[in-house]
Amino acid sequence: MTNTIQHASTSSVSPSHRRPVPALIGSIAIIGANSLSLGPIAPDIADGLATVVTRVMWAGGAYGAATAIGALIIAPWIDRLGARRMLLLALAALAIAFAVSAAAVDVTMLVAAQALAGLAAGAALPSVYAFAALVAPPGRESAVVGQVLVGWTVSMVAGVALAAVIADLAGWRAVYGILTAGAILACLAIAASPERGAPRAPSSLYGQLAVLANSEVRRLLLVCFAFMTAFYGVFSYLGDHVHRALALPVSAMGIVALAYGTGFGAAAIADPLIDRFGWRRLMAPAYAVVAGVYLLLGLLGQSYAAIVVIAAAWGIANHFGLNLIVSGLSSLDPARRGTILGLNSAVTYVAVSVGTLAFGPLYERVGLSGLALVAAGACLLASVITLGLAPKDR
Repeated sequence: MTNTIQHASTSSVSPSHRRPVPALIGSIAIIGANSLSLGPIAPDIADGLATVVTRVMWAGGAYGAATAIGALIIAPWIDRLGARRMLLLALAALAIAFAVSAAAVDVTMLVAAQALAGLAAGAALPSVYAFAALVAPPGRESAVVGQVLVGWTVSMVAGVALAAVIADLAGWRAVYGILTAGAILACLAIAASPERGAPRAPSSLYGQLAVLANSEVRRLLLVCFAFMTAFYGVFSYLGDHVHRALALPVSAMGIVALAYGTGFGAAAIADPLIDRFGWRRLMAPAYAVVAGVYLLLGLLGQSYAAIVVIAAAWGIANHFGLNLIVSGLSSLDPARRGTILGLNSAVTYVAVSVGTLAFGPLYERVGLSGLALVAAGACLLASVITLGLAPKDR
């Protein structure tokens, strides 16, 4: 993606291109809300299924593992079937999985349903990103991808806040009922959108090995791993820090999550800068800024007010960090975009596990300040890794 191409079209998105964007935002929101809502409603599910919360959370583990597997095994078929068709299939599978979750009569049924949801999500996420890049006008790919990423803000608000409210008012099954309806509506909206062609490549293990032979793909996947490990490693324990170290109610973390989500969503207005200057040039300074945010969190983390403000800045910085990864990977090999973005999703969910597990013992020893320092180091490493990309964007 050269600067000539990037500046070729700076006009607003045409109606035919704009049509799928709300559905793509909704698709991301549905996937994210499913993963984030389990924690808040787990006690209600446990009561409803006559079990304990720890067993209910097996469904979350099954979902995460299946998402990584789906991204590795199913996502490469995006390059043969097309992003739109794969997204339709994945959303249909998600609707079935959510409906089965709502009807679950025991934990085993819930775990199986969430495993199916994970497989579908592993195919849906790279399909959403690939389709967003396809429908974007030339030179505005990052801007459109940035709009789609706002779905993560919606999922954070809905998953963390609304799920518990809905469960209290109508029961936990209503949460999955709403997710089922959302997946069906998103599927219908995508079905009504025009097909966008792209070079088709064979889906195979060879295809995955071929894209990994590209040094730029490897660099960006390493950046993704460092960036996501840092985020999930810190965010997973920030709530405990707010509750225990600052002696605040558990609900106080909801304000932090809202601030993060607001910053993440608001950052979308500046995404056209990525198309203007090029993702290669912006990567190194962007991850250096993210590292600076973690350093501030480590230094000022004993103040709740400071945490809330920093969370908003964190959301802004992470929006750019994620968009740069997705935009970069999407542009490297359009014929194998699905395979590449599938690897990105797989790496992301591995980072979720690594960040959560590896940062836990560290948190017990050195607290939030230590986590923030390690996260800052990971993002500085990501910044250094991207330096090898910059000279090629002329």
